Amino acid sequence: MNQSYKNNFIQAGLIAKQIRSYGKSLIKPGASYNEVINKINQKIVELDAIAAFPPQIALNEIAAHFLPDPDEDIIFSDEVVKLDVGICYQGAIGDCAVTIDLSGKYQHLLNAVENALQEAQNIIKVGLELKEIGKVIYQTISKFNCSTIKTLSGHGLGKYKIHTSPVIPNYDNKSTAIIKPGMTFAIEPFASTGSGHIDEVGFPYIFSQKRLVSQKKEKEKMVYEKIKAYNGLPFAMHDLRIDGISLAELKKIIHEFQKVGMIEGYAALVETSSGMVAQAENSVLVDEDGKVFITTQ
Repeated sequence: MNQSYKNNFIQAGLIAKQIRSYGKSLIKPGASYNEVINKINQKIVELDAIAAFPPQIALNEIAAHFLPDPDEDIIFSDEVVKLDVGICYQGAIGDCAVTIDLSGKYQHLLNAVENALQEAQNIIKVGLELKEIGKVIYQTISKFNCSTIKTLSGHGLGKYKIHTSPVIPNYDNKSTAIIKPGMTFAIEPFASTGSGHIDEVGFPYIFSQKRLVSQKKEKEKMVYEKIKAYNGLPFAMHDLRIDGISLAELKKIIHEFQKVGMIEGYAALVETSSGMVAQAENSVLVDEDGKVFITTQ
């Protein structure tokens, strides 16, 4: 890891932290979901960064990968709201999340993930087996009588890549992988008041590019060029809206792109027992000297 990338990674974390704080301040009863998303995107640009993935606001039993239909909006009322933001600064990633309980009923659930994140951060050091992070997260969440969502995890952070190896587990997965100097990753506990099991539900509105295939038809070519501009970073369906292409046409084009393997879609991940879900996340850098930086805290 060179000094320039280290500096950029730390700066990316600082920007992501600001975006998370700003987004959290906007989420309140009566606020518009779409307006909050738009303001977050505007703030990212103002801070000289780009979105590493579409800002995520998942509600109640939805754990992740949720966006409303591009022609719909949601007005916040009494939901458990998860805000997950990722930014890219000069290729470096800052990824972080927070949960806001607008109902006032689930503070123990928020405490579970926030304490799990902090306890995991406390033990980070070169040579630590990643399963030990998972063990601490699982044990901490259990103390609050909540269920750990084992199939969701933290992850490596690469240059222009929001998800890389290694997996940072939320339970003891028996892995022998260890923390090494120069590693950059996100710790991301998820907890539920229910079973802790999740499943994909509905049509995907978040996508990532898998491979590029040139298009000849005019509308398909326009959408293709939009996707290409993301340089492999995830994007939302509403990011592909183009004057002259209806939503129905766009969905059809996206479906065809999925069929030929150009893009991959991510449908909402929903807790199968309808339990409330909370999330917390920070980005971590362990430099060549073994010094630990929690860049989004």
